[in-house]
Amino acid sequence: MAGRVFAITGASGILGAAVAKAAAEQGARLGLIDFAKAPATDGPSGPDVLFVGGVDLTDAIAAGAAIDAVAERFGGIDTLVNVAGGFKWETHEGGGWETWHRLFLMNVQTAANASRAAIPYLKRSAAGRIVNVGANGALKAGLGMGAYAASKAGVHSLTQALSEELKADGVTVNAVLPSILDTPANRADLPKADFSAWVQPADLAAVMLFLASEEARAVTGALIPVTGRV
Repeated sequence: MAGRVFAITGASGILGAAVAKAAAEQGARLGLIDFAKAPATDGPSGPDVLFVGGVDLTDAIAAGAAIDAVAERFGGIDTLVNVAGGFKWETHEGGGWETWHRLFLMNVQTAANASRAAIPYLKRSAAGRIVNVGANGALKAGLGMGAYAASKAGVHSLTQALSEELKADGVTVNAVLPSILDTPANRADLPKADFSAWVQPADLAAVMLFLASEEARAVTGALIPVTGRV
């Protein structure tokens, strides 16, 4: 990964920060993009790190400007990691159309906008990569998961469509499908769960870094479950 340029969306969140940390430890240069205006407090820093904050990735123009800023700083982009997204548990009868619209924007549109902006740079890379975050729960939606699962299924379809579109250009496009991440928010929501069965953010980041590596050059269009013991 030494010298490779990563653009990571949702970089101030727990998973985004884990991906940034793992990539930095392998010598990557980082463009950290987030809706938050400040980077993660314990995240990587220094001349090989650019933080682009306050970015609404549901806005194609804003997403394009953020991606361009990363490419301008480092002379291109080799890997786009689409972590930005959101979740809401809501039954269909008790919910509203706004949740469906909001989760589509947060999960599908952010990835689509960032990918569209990054594609010209990825095509110029010797090993362009896009790594998306889907959801294992989108393979079979549970109670209250309709809007979230549908939006993440959209991420899965985007991944597969882009892999076909870009394979002739040598750009791979894959997605990881986690179950439940071990985060403070999830622990608060499910206090009686067996946290040891959940996926650690660092472990999911390791799979994502593999998909961004040269060793994964033959893998594209894959939807890879990362489910721990859930």
